[in-house]
Amino acid sequence: MADNSNVIELRSRQRKSVAKDSLEKVKKNPATVTDISEMRQEIINEERRRVKRTILTEFIGANVIVPGMGLVKVSLYDISEDGLAFDIDENMGHFNCGEHVAMRVYMNNKTYFPFVVNITHAAHVPEEGVNRMGTSFVKDSINKNALFHFVKFIENVSASLKSDDGDIMVSNIK
Repeated sequence: MADNSNVIELRSRQRKSVAKDSLEKVKKNPATVTDISEMRQEIINEERRRVKRTILTEFIGANVIVPGMGLVKVSLYDISEDGLAFDIDENMGHFNCGEHVAMRVYMNNKTYFPFVVNITHAAHVPEEGVNRMGTSFVKDSINKNALFHFVKFIENVSASLKSDDGDIMVSNIK
């Protein structure tokens, strides 16, 4: 009597040289290798920056208070809701990560508003002759509301800034 089983015998149907066939396909069509390390680093840097930054090079006057030296002019580099970066002349020294620094942003030559930042990143930029300090705002320090609105003001204004290329100015010449 014939065996009426529903079991299919695979061993007899299995190809013996599966690995050999795969190896031959790879030899005929080698895969290209793509270096994604640059793209990966861009993604990591983008994820690290949780908020939009506005570049401020030479846009607004700012000073930091350096013990033993007083007010030292710095150049704001960029700003975001969480903090800012500034450049200090390399001859004026640098700050260390974790230090709290009192800053002043000047609206004109006499009027300023003060706030406190925490140094979170410090790097020497020899080609520019500066030390770049990355900071976070000390949230419960003075002027947190003014600082919030100042950042929003800078973001909005910088979106529509124009560069003066020597446009003709008309005066009251008679």
